[in-house]
Amino acid sequence: MPAGSTRNRLTRLDVQLTGGGNWVTLNGNDTEFDHNVLQNRTSQGVFLQVLGPSDDMAKRVRVHHNYFYNHQFTGSNGGESIRFGLSNHQKYKADGIVEYNLFEKADGDSEAISVKSSDNVVRYNTIRDGRGFIVLRHGDRSVVEGNILLGKSGIRFHGNDHKIVGNYVNSTANRGIVFGSGNEADSGPDSKLHDRPDRVVVAYNTVVGTTDGIHGDGGDFKPKDCVLANNILLGTGTLVSMPGGSDVKYEGYIVWGGPAGMPSSGYKAVDPQLAQDFRLSAGSPAIDAGVGSYPFAGTDIDLQARSGKFDVGADELLAGGTRKALTKADVGPLAP
Repeated sequence: MPAGSTRNRLTRLDVQLTGGGNWVTLNGNDTEFDHNVLQNRTSQGVFLQVLGPSDDMAKRVRVHHNYFYNHQFTGSNGGESIRFGLSNHQKYKADGIVEYNLFEKADGDSEAISVKSSDNVVRYNTIRDGRGFIVLRHGDRSVVEGNILLGKSGIRFHGNDHKIVGNYVNSTANRGIVFGSGNEADSGPDSKLHDRPDRVVVAYNTVVGTTDGIHGDGGDFKPKDCVLANNILLGTGTLVSMPGGSDVKYEGYIVWGGPAGMPSSGYKAVDPQLAQDFRLSAGSPAIDAGVGSYPFAGTDIDLQARSGKFDVGADELLAGGTRKALTKADVGPLAP
C-alpha cells in the first residue's frame, strides 16, 4: 500500500510467500489490515511492516484480528512479526492501533511486535508459544494495555512517557516486563541506540511465573522519573530487579514467592489469591488495595470499568468477566 493511498482495507488474506524481505508493507494513511493470516517463514524479514513516506509515518493504521504464525528465522535480528516504523521514523506521530491479534511461534526475532514510532496503542493481543516480546524499541508516548502473554513472551520498552497498564504475563522466561537498557539519555530522530526510559508508568499488571518479574537492563543511562505501581508479581527469584541509580517510584505492589527487590514502603508480601489466570478470588488482599491516582487504568483486562478504589493487578473483581487468551477461532480469514 503506497504512500499517498488512503482509507484502504486489506482483509481475509492468506499470505504465505517463499521469498525473503517484508511480505506486506502499509504506507498509506487510515489503512485497515484485518482478519488475515501471515504464516510459515524461515527467511529474514517481517510479516507486516507499517511505515509511510520517507519523512513521516503512515497515520491511523489499524491492525486487528490477524493471525501471525510460525516465523522461524534463525538469525540474530530481522524476523519480527510486526514492525511499526523504523529508527529514523521514531519521532513521527503515527496514532496506530495494533489490537486483537494472535501470535504463535513468533520465534524469528526477540521482538514479535516492534514499535519504532510514536503515539501508538498495542492492546488486547495474545502472544503464546514463542519468544517474541512486545517491544517499544524507539519512539515516545505509546500505550501497551490489556495484552495476554504466555510462554516466553513479555514486554520491553525504551523511550519516554509510555504507559504499560493492565497486562497479564505468565512466562517461563526469566523476565516479564523489562526497562530496556539506556545507551543515551534521549534519542535523536535518526539514532539507532537504546533510549533511556523516562517518565514511563508501569501500573496494574499481573506478572506470574518469572524469576525477574520486572527487570531493568541497565546501560550507562538509567530509567528516570518512572513509576511502578499496583502490580501483582508472583515468581521464584527477585521480583523487581532494577539497576543502581534508577529513578523509580514504587507503590501499591503485592508480591509473593520471592524477594521483593524494592523498598518496603512499596509493597505487601502476601498471597494475592488468584482464582485462575489473572482473576482475583473473593478473598484476595488485592481487592480495593490500589494506591495513588491512575485514571488511565480505569478499564481492567476483562474490559470492564473499574470503580471506587481500584483492585491491584490486571483484574478488577467484577461479575461477568469472561475474557480469555485469543485462539485461532477468534482471528484470521474464517473468524467472525
